[in-house]
Amino acid sequence: MFPPAGQPFLDQARQLQALSFAAHIPLVCFGIAFPVLVLLLEGLHQRTGAALHRDLARRWSRVMAALFAIGVITGTVLSVEMALLWPVFTATFGGVFGLGFAIEGFSFFTEAVFIGIYLYGWDRLRPRAHLACGIPIAVAGVTGSFMVISVNAWMNHPGGFTLRDGRVVDVRPAEALFANPYLWHEFVHMYVAAFVVTGFAVAAVYAMERLRGHDSAYDRLALAVPVTVASVAAIVQVLVGDWAGRAVARYQPVKLAALEGLGHTVAGAPVHVLGWYRDGQVVDGIELPRMLSLLAVHDPDAVVTGLDAVPPDQAPPVNVVRMAFQAMVGVGTLLAVLGVLSLVVLVRHRRLPASRWWSRAVVVAGPASLVALLCGWVVTEVGRQPWTVYGVMRTPQAVTAAPGIPVGYAVLGAVYVGVAVALVWVLRRLAAVPLDEDPGDGDVRGGPAEPVPSGGRIGGAA
Repeated sequence: MFPPAGQPFLDQARQLQALSFAAHIPLVCFGIAFPVLVLLLEGLHQRTGAALHRDLARRWSRVMAALFAIGVITGTVLSVEMALLWPVFTATFGGVFGLGFAIEGFSFFTEAVFIGIYLYGWDRLRPRAHLACGIPIAVAGVTGSFMVISVNAWMNHPGGFTLRDGRVVDVRPAEALFANPYLWHEFVHMYVAAFVVTGFAVAAVYAMERLRGHDSAYDRLALAVPVTVASVAAIVQVLVGDWAGRAVARYQPVKLAALEGLGHTVAGAPVHVLGWYRDGQVVDGIELPRMLSLLAVHDPDAVVTGLDAVPPDQAPPVNVVRMAFQAMVGVGTLLAVLGVLSLVVLVRHRRLPASRWWSRAVVVAGPASLVALLCGWVVTEVGRQPWTVYGVMRTPQAVTAAPGIPVGYAVLGAVYVGVAVALVWVLRRLAAVPLDEDPGDGDVRGGPAEPVPSGGRIGGAA
C-alpha cells in the first residue's frame, strides 16, 4: 500500500520533529492565553480608570509581540519539517488536512497585522477602538491553534477520505477536520492547558520577585492576574482530563492500555501508580483495584482492552508513554491543589497568600506546568505509535529516505540555542524600558497604589 521503510535515521527524524515541537508548543500556549490576559487588563483599566492596569497591559503587550516573533521562527521550522521529514505523509494526505493549515496561515497573518496595530495604537487610537483591535489577536490565536489541533486529532482518528490502492480519493476535508469526534476533547484540553501554562509561567516570574522583596501594587497586580487565571484553569483541567481519558478509551484503546501498563484485556481493570511495565504487567507499582475501568467507562466492572489485543509491533513504547502520563497527571494534580489553595485565600481574604512557601510553590509551578504540557504531548504523539495516521500509515512508511538528517538535527539544535539566547536578550531589554507613566491610583486590593519602579524588571520582574 505504502513504500516500505528504508530510512536508517528514523529515530533521528523523530527526535528532530520532537525538538521542534517542544520548542514551539509553549509559544502556542502564550499565543492562545497571553492576549486574553492583556485584553483583560486593558478592559479593567477602561472600566475602573486605574492606570495601573493599563501600564501592565502595555508592558505585557510588548512581551506578547516578542513571543509571537519567536513563535514565527519555530512555527516556520515545524512546518518545513513536516514536508522535508515526512514527504510520503504530506504527499498522500495533504488533500485531506491541507485546508486546516491554510486556515491556520490566514490566522497567523491576521494575528501579525493586528499585533502591529495594537502596539502602534496605544496612544493613537481611542480607548475602545484600541481594545477592539486586540480582539482579533486573541481570536486568531485560538483559530490558528484550533486548526493545527484538528489536523492532529485527524491523525489520531482519521476519516473524511477513502484509501484505494494506496491513493487517497473521495476527500471530504470539512468532515475530516470538523466532524471528527476526537477533536473536541483534544482542543479543549489544549486550550485550558494554555491558560495553566501561561498563567503559572508569568506568575512564577513575579513570585520570584516577591521573594526578593518586591511587593508594590504593580507587583501584586502582576502576580494576582495570572495566578488567578491559572488556578481556575488548573481546576477545570481535572474535569477535562477525565473527558479526554474516556475519549482515548473509546477511540484508541491500545493507547489507554499503554498509559496504564495493562498487558491483558480484563474486566475490572486496575490502575497502577508508579512502577515499571515489564513482561505484560506493572511491577513495583501501587495497585488501585478496578480504578481503570471506573475512570475509562465509569463502570468498575467494565472490560478494558489490553496490549495483548494487537501484535507487539503495533503497540507503543509502554514505559515512555506511561511515565509521561503519570508525570502529567501528577503535576497537573499538584497544580490544581495549588490553585484551590490560592483561590480559597483570595476569595476569603481578598488577597494572595502571604506565605513565602506559597510564593516558592508558584515559582516551581511555572516550569512544572511546562513539564506537564510536554509530557501531555508525549502521551498524544508517542502513544499513537507506530502510526503516523492511526491504523492507516505507519511512521516508518511516512519518513523521508534522504540522507543528512543527523546534520540537520545538529544545525537545528544550534539554531534553537541561538533563538533561546535571543529571546532572553529581548526580554531583558524590555525589562529595562521604564514604564510609560505613573500608575496612579488603584491597587489589586482596592487601596492606594505604591510607587512603581521604572526599570530592571519585565513588568516588575527580571
